[in-house]
Amino acid sequence: MKPPVAEVIPKNRTLHGETLIDDYSWLREKENPKVIAYLEAENRYTEAVMQPTEKLQQALYTEMLARIKQTDLTVPELWGGYYYYRRTEEGKQYPILCRKPGSLEAAEAILLDQNQLAEGKSYFRIGTYQMSPDQRFIAYSVTTTGAEVYTIYIKNLETGETLAEQLTNASGYGFDWANDNTTLFYTVQDAANRAYRIYRHTLGSNPKTDPLVLEEKDELFNLTLEKTRSDAYFLAVATSKQTSEVSYLKADDPTGTFRIFAPRQTGVRYSVDHRGERFYIVTDQNAKNSKLLQAPTADPSPTNWQELLAHRSDVLLDGIDLFKNYMVVYERENALKRLRVYDFAAQAFQPIEFDEPVYSLFPSRNPEFDTEQLRFTYTSLVTPSSVYDYDMRLRTRALKKQETVYGYDPTSYTSERLWAMAPDGTRVPISLVYKKGRPRNGSQPLLLYGYGAYGLSMDPGFSGNRLSLLDRGFAFAIAHIRGGEEMGRAWYDDGKLLNKKNSFTDFIACAEHLIAQKHTTPAKLAIFGGSAGGLLMGAVVNLRPELFKSVIAKVPFVDVINTMLDPNLPLTVGEYEEWGNPNDPIYFRYIRSYSPYDNVEAKNYPHILLTTGINDSQVPYWEPAKWAAKLRKLKTDDHMLLLKTNMGVGHGGSSGRYDALKEVAFDYAYLLMTLEVD
Repeated sequence: MKPPVAEVIPKNRTLHGETLIDDYSWLREKENPKVIAYLEAENRYTEAVMQPTEKLQQALYTEMLARIKQTDLTVPELWGGYYYYRRTEEGKQYPILCRKPGSLEAAEAILLDQNQLAEGKSYFRIGTYQMSPDQRFIAYSVTTTGAEVYTIYIKNLETGETLAEQLTNASGYGFDWANDNTTLFYTVQDAANRAYRIYRHTLGSNPKTDPLVLEEKDELFNLTLEKTRSDAYFLAVATSKQTSEVSYLKADDPTGTFRIFAPRQTGVRYSVDHRGERFYIVTDQNAKNSKLLQAPTADPSPTNWQELLAHRSDVLLDGIDLFKNYMVVYERENALKRLRVYDFAAQAFQPIEFDEPVYSLFPSRNPEFDTEQLRFTYTSLVTPSSVYDYDMRLRTRALKKQETVYGYDPTSYTSERLWAMAPDGTRVPISLVYKKGRPRNGSQPLLLYGYGAYGLSMDPGFSGNRLSLLDRGFAFAIAHIRGGEEMGRAWYDDGKLLNKKNSFTDFIACAEHLIAQKHTTPAKLAIFGGSAGGLLMGAVVNLRPELFKSVIAKVPFVDVINTMLDPNLPLTVGEYEEWGNPNDPIYFRYIRSYSPYDNVEAKNYPHILLTTGINDSQVPYWEPAKWAAKLRKLKTDDHMLLLKTNMGVGHGGSSGRYDALKEVAFDYAYLLMTLEVD
């Protein structure tokens, strides 16, 4: 079967004295039957090419499924006198949210059965949920398309009734209850999917009459809403990539007015939390890696800010969690997370130590304020997800639950921290895992992952699915390239705007280091990235196509110039501080020099698999579709080029756990076939 050929319909324009040629802009016309026909033709071609791997896909799916404890539950979490947990049942796609009053021996009450809610829907996802302070009502956000636009529903847990009022066009995460148990604050989005308004809803009222509380008019900023763990304050946070501003309101005074904590200053970010008579402020003002300050609640103006933790050039202050008697401080040093607990009575820190060379940890919800217990999840490339309770008074740690992985022996695998040297002399960390006894002679397959954007750190964690590759001789590596924050805030600054190419050369340096150390060879090296990591994939295969045998780019952001020139698209204006505004000739020329779609050439490329979702609001489907069309026209090799469009989902892929597992099996089968691994 021959691959589809997209029609060439040139659409040219001139900007900054240069001509932009876009032969495939017509693929943006989602309602055009020719577009849908092209995407479906690509899907049929992908299916035909992958048909010989169908038995392999099923085998991979079966073995990955066999490792999972399908009927399971999370560690119960005490919150307002109830124990909350989620459980799964074998054969069902989605978790069930439950609780028990007062004791784990009490009768179970099902709050939300997502399987019932998802009936008849090809996609279903709950963004988050919030309990009213008296635990009588639950508000939860839902999307059924995969686009990041949600509807908030409210359920009376005493009667089981879902209230008639629905809060539409909402953000999936920015909502919470006032302390009167009848008022719900929530954020809504504009036409570009930017959260920009906060409304106040009263139970029983018509949402169309909900009063507007705050509006963020600057298109660079998103507006979010959160509540302090103390339950004393709402925090409305306006953020851009470089600047933030917090407004606060007493949660006991829902009809009051939000007050600005400190006026925004361009290039200054700060966050706020509360305990007792103090606000606590994490800010990067004159402190690139951030510092910790405090201020009295009676007058928290900047003139009253006092320093608690000074800035450190080698340690990133990642954030804090406040409890009645303790403060948890999250830090990063040498690309590893660190956790310290501060005892306010003793006025002393207690570090929590971990032994593995590469690992990660994540705080749980920890909803209770007056508690001595800190719950967090620990994981590494060889340690399954493990939930711990840490007693902040006794300084003891208890393992509450470790993810069940049937047939897994952690002593058969090993992880390492490596360092590559970038062209400018910067040392770039790599996290690596493989099965013990794997030959190190340059003949073995390796999958290298990267992201490198938005200051998001790609922390190493366990994957039971990944064992299907490791057991077939693969090593798996994460390139912690600039653009993340693994090595501090400067690591992010050095991988964005006019420094973006550092992300690409860092990744290439990591690949070259792994080859030089005989962990793999170009003939056995596959690379993988999604979204902004898909941009990374496109950039590095344009720069060094001979270095890689196979590529997976999921929902890839590859049409950078055209997207960043369209302010009507979701995210575009807010992204100017990440990529630059191409209406400025300096940024235009820099972005154009690396934008994957604009730099496709007549040369050999690796095998490439592109995946996307038709409803993706973050990276529209047409970006990989246009890239595939241009690659088909220009590339000079006969390597595989597959475009797979899921016609019912968005940015995150399938929502059901079994459907998502089938997608992993498909990707792995593609890797095994293109790297010629049995």
